[in-house]
Amino acid sequence: MKKQVSYWFLLGLAAWAVIILLRKNGILIPVINNYFTDLITVPMYCYLIEYIMNSLLGFRWKPDFKFILTSILYLSFLFEVLCPKLSSLFTADIFDVLAYFLGGMLYYFFKTRSFSVFKER
Repeated sequence: MKKQVSYWFLLGLAAWAVIILLRKNGILIPVINNYFTDLITVPMYCYLIEYIMNSLLGFRWKPDFKFILTSILYLSFLFEVLCPKLSSLFTADIFDVLAYFLGGMLYYFFKTRSFSVFKER
């Protein structure tokens, strides 16, 4: 039986969709537009990889600290170093890297501790 997708993940997707719609309509909320999406990127990335590995491929795998840290480094390099060199749509920002790091550490902390609000049911 396949595991149900997390409500937190769906909430993150909905938040991303709303932010994208607001951007397309010229409505920019500075902190949310600039850093909230970066804050939830690593947790959503890690959750998606975990979901694919466990629910679709049948493994029993959880992201550990090294996976989360390398995810932070990978996404930081991709979106803050490489993409700005390839397109003017991207900007390199150290605060984005800090948001990736904070999001990753929050995900690790809440996924490895017994806070029932974030645990999968």
